[in-house]
Order: sequence, then structure tokens, then C-alpha cells
Amino acid sequence: MTHSDAFEFIWHDGGRANCGFVGYAGDCVVRSVAIATGKLYRDVYDAFSERSSKTARHGVTQDVVDSFLSENGWKSTTLYCRADVVEPYLPKGVVLVRFRPREDSRKRHGHVSCVIDHTVYDTWNPFEESNMMATSFWTCADITSSPISDHFRSANKAANQESELTQREYERILNRVKALHRTASNHASTEGEIRNALRAMQALMLQHNLQREDITDDQDVGRIGMTRRACPLNGSRCCGWESGLAYYLTDEVFPTVQFYQDRCGHRSLFWFYGPVSDVEQIIPLFQEMLLTIAATAKLKFGGYARGSGASYAEGYVNGLPRQSQSAGDTSPSESNSLSAQDGALVDSRALAVTSAARDWLHIECDIRLQNVRSTGRYRFDNAAHQQGQRDGAKHEYTGPHSQKRIGFQSDA
Repeated sequence: MTHSDAFEFIWHDGGRANCGFVGYAGDCVVRSVAIATGKLYRDVYDAFSERSSKTARHGVTQDVVDSFLSENGWKSTTLYCRADVVEPYLPKGVVLVRFRPREDSRKRHGHVSCVIDHTVYDTWNPFEESNMMATSFWTCADITSSPISDHFRSANKAANQESELTQREYERILNRVKALHRTASNHASTEGEIRNALRAMQALMLQHNLQREDITDDQDVGRIGMTRRACPLNGSRCCGWESGLAYYLTDEVFPTVQFYQDRCGHRSLFWFYGPVSDVEQIIPLFQEMLLTIAATAKLKFGGYARGSGASYAEGYVNGLPRQSQSAGDTSPSESNSLSAQDGALVDSRALAVTSAARDWLHIECDIRLQNVRSTGRYRFDNAAHQQGQRDGAKHEYTGPHSQKRIGFQSDA
């Protein structure tokens, strides 16, 4: 069991989306403090922006965090334990945990996450990240229970009502700024109208700590909650067919989800990232299909990592039904009924979401991906490969509780 297995994970953005913010930001400090204290995200955001003399959208320096938390009754404790035995040293209750990159890591930024009763409330689980290590944590004697529990809901009822009023006012300001932005961008506007719109827009943005990313939103993708989760597999080197299965699921079943591979000790990690709901669904499906293919290959050929078993598993993945095959099986009249424009809209939407997910991965997790090539080849068995293709073509993974995903159409 890795140290990440000891911590449950619940996705939480600290109330950023509910406060009208769009786009993605390196706001882990604001998010964690908002979750830990139960305060409005916007109030915490403004407090850190004022203290930093700049927007908190792109992160907060360590000295600002330390001074802010100390002044508000939080006490810091340094962790001297090994990275894989953090759980016994973290107390129950509300804890803010600070992470920093390992010395051999290329990461440049640290991270702060809120842990409540050994459950991580964040947009991703830093305990799953092999390149990050917990170095210290903050606790507050005045906050002994979770502000998001039932105990605090009645106490925060008045604050929530005030939040709704404040939110309407904030949305009114956002709409005003967006209207001014449209006026300034309209070629039909006169030079005087453009100049006045730009001045008014700049004044409002400075007054309310808004940036261009807050008012421009590509196909509304900036409001989609993003996350990344790790799916660990035994063995420091994964099989080619396991990677092929991940490619299949992200291309055909969940086109808004992407993945990359990493390793941690004697385990291979498949990291899936994208919209929260899709990532939460793709991981159990990936695990289920891995188990099905590996078990079948082991029953028929005695293994799945090399030789005939690996050839069978690779053929199984290659034989899985694909959208292009389903489209080829439809009659001409059915094909004509499918709108090319609708397909283009779906593709455009998926591209916008995947692009936003990559931006989120870089801004929030400080990760930029690059392609690498693997070497080595197992003994290929063509007969086993063809048998796997035939079995894969019959695979049916749409269970009674599953959802139809954009990008895959069944033959039915």
C-alpha cells in the first residue's frame, strides 16, 4: 500500500466556480484556506490579493501564506517523517498540508492542500504525486471540525444567503465588464466609444481584481471542473497493450479525457486528467477491462506480459469496437441523417476541453508533457493476436449503470 492509499479524495474547488470565476488558476492556497475555514472563496481571494499587492490567481508566495495563517491563529508543524508514512503524523480534524517538489524533480512550485479527517479536499490528490512530498502542516485550535459538515451548515445559513446576494452583484459586474469588452471589440463602434469602453472596463477590472481570463471563456470550458487521478499497476514497466487500452478509452469512449504515464517505485502509474465526472468514470472502466483482458490471456496462454499472452491481449485491444467501424456498418440513409455540422461541433468541443485540461495541468499541477518512445519487443504470436482481435470485437462494456459517451456509438 502506498501513502496515497491511506487518504481518501473528494474533489472540491473551494467555491471558485460558485463565485463566478472562470478559467483555470494556480489558486491552491486560496482554495485550501476557503475549504478549511468555510469562508467565501472570493473573500479569501481578495484578502490574499490585497496582502500580496497582486492578484492571487497565479499563486501566493510562502512568506505571505505564513504571515496570513499565523495572524489568523494557525500553527505550523514540520514533518520529519518519510514521504510514504505521512498519515500517522497528521492529526484528525482540519489540516492544511504544504508540499514541495522533491530535490530530483523538475517541478518549480509547491502546493497546499486541505485534509479533513485524513480525506483530501482538493482538485487533485497531491499524495498520489511521486514528485511531491509533504513537508509541514498547519492546524488551528479554533477550527476543530470540518466547516463543510452538517454541524456548520446551519451556522453558515446566513452567510450563504449573503453569498447569494453578493454573487448576484458580482455577476452583474462581470456582465457589465463583458458588455464593455464586446463594445471595445466591435468594429462598428466609434473611436470614442471604444476608448470610453476600455477605460470603464479597466477601472472595473482593477477595482474587483479581475483579469482577462475571468471575462473571456472559450465555449464555456473555463467553468468545467478539472482533476487528475492516478491508476497504479504492479510492475515498473507497463505492457504495450495496457497503454493501448488507455489510448482506446480516451479516444473512443471518453474523448475529453487524456492520460500520461509515470512510475513510482515498483509501480506504473496511469494518470488520467480532464473533466471530473469523466475521470471518475474512466478509471474503474480501465481497471475492469484490464482485469478482463489479463484474466482471459492468462487462462488461454498462461500469461499476459510477454509471448503469446501479450500478443493475444494486444489483439484484443486492437479488436475492440471503434466509432469508425460502427459508422461503416450503418446504411447510407442512416449515414446521411448524421449531421456533419453536429460532428464538427462535438469535435470542436472535445478539442476545446482537452486544450483547457492541458492548460489546467500546467497551471495547477506544474506539469508539461512530452512524447517519448519505448524500446524492446516481446515475441509476437500472430495466431494469438488474431484470436484476441476476434474476442475483442465481441467485447461489450456498456453495463446497466453506464453512460453513453461522446465519441462512441454502439451498433444497436
